[in-house]
Amino acid sequence: MQLWFLILLPIWVFSSSSFSLPVDVRPDPPVADPVLPTEKDPILGNSSDIVAHSPVAEVKVVHHRDLNKKILISLIVSSALLGGILLLVSCLWIYRSKQRVKKCNSKSGQSSDVARGISFGPILDKFSSLKTSGKRGSTALIDYQVLVAATNNFSEDNILGEGGLGRVYEARFNNNLRAAVKEIFIGGQEAEREFENEIELLSKLQHQNIVSLLGYCIQGESRFLVYEIMENGNLEFHLHGPSHQLTLSWNVRMRIALDVARGLEYLHEHCNPPVIHRDIKSSNILLDSNFNAKLSDFGLAITGGSSNKANIKLSGTLGYVAPEYLLDGKLTDKSDVYAFGVVLLELLMGRKAVEKVAEAQCQSIVTWAMPQLTDRSKLPNIVDPAIRNTMDLKHLYQVAAIAVLCVQPEPSYRPLITDVLHSFIPLVPVDLGGSLRVTNPAH
Repeated sequence: MQLWFLILLPIWVFSSSSFSLPVDVRPDPPVADPVLPTEKDPILGNSSDIVAHSPVAEVKVVHHRDLNKKILISLIVSSALLGGILLLVSCLWIYRSKQRVKKCNSKSGQSSDVARGISFGPILDKFSSLKTSGKRGSTALIDYQVLVAATNNFSEDNILGEGGLGRVYEARFNNNLRAAVKEIFIGGQEAEREFENEIELLSKLQHQNIVSLLGYCIQGESRFLVYEIMENGNLEFHLHGPSHQLTLSWNVRMRIALDVARGLEYLHEHCNPPVIHRDIKSSNILLDSNFNAKLSDFGLAITGGSSNKANIKLSGTLGYVAPEYLLDGKLTDKSDVYAFGVVLLELLMGRKAVEKVAEAQCQSIVTWAMPQLTDRSKLPNIVDPAIRNTMDLKHLYQVAAIAVLCVQPEPSYRPLITDVLHSFIPLVPVDLGGSLRVTNPAH
């Protein structure tokens, strides 16, 4: 309010001083001018002498011209000042409009993150209080001694799991933040490249179905990646471990498939350039305390949408690798769709992607299941016994049809992950993130 008052004050001053002058500057008729002759008979006098010797007439003409000049000068000065003030006001208005748009955009971005369920803010705020040596994007470079203290000197009691490149430890930091610390033993350039690739990608990716990377550490030949804690481990353990019959119901499995599809859609459709994960499998799908699924392990991921064997090394896990990539080195987003189809078959049947059928012979779940997936009379019999007869058969047939499309040998026959996502939404209860309304949801 004070700003507008200061801007309008000079306009008012100049307006009052300039435009209060009379517009009609003609002299008033000399009703009783004492200088004029008082003779009653004007005919007796010479009219030309009266005009020539009348000082009043001369004064009035000069005053008339000076008044016009003053008004003209006042108008010019006032107009210039008013124009300058209007220009200043316009600049201020444009500046404030831009600032308002920026604030609105930032607020809308934050609200959309909240709507998607992203909760990185509190985690990263807590993590920023740790002793760090630097940052790469949103990912902190953590001091090694901080990790030693948080994992109780990498105690075996803190081991959450073990993979091909190292172990995963539970860490508890001073501010009660829990996290998972993945230790990687660098055995060559390939492992170093995967480590760098993981940091590079996950420092940019933020989605409710992508695991968030909180920090990393480099110590000698060891590398450490610090992730948000995922209390229920990975999908492989729940499907193929000793307790799989006690945890994952039909609805939860469908929700996990929906979450994985959402994560892949984000990578394929919303990242610029698109990201191909290249290693989708049940062990790389992590589950939080509510069994929300998140994609992890981006060491093999590539950006750019597609590639061929001329410029990329063949990598992946047997049973999940698409045939065109395995045989011809052709890699596209449809390669991830194939791997998703394999995970979907695991969710349906409770079988591993590849199982040993003889001493030196293995069989993939795709080869085993394909002949039975399209036969409605056989399909209910190959469903995981832990969930058999717990779902609507119509939904079972729909999910089987999606799986069949995803694992087609010809990549052009496979659907886009966006189409898969929209096919799953009606099959998942509303309270689990879908649109299906059920009276007694089986969790």
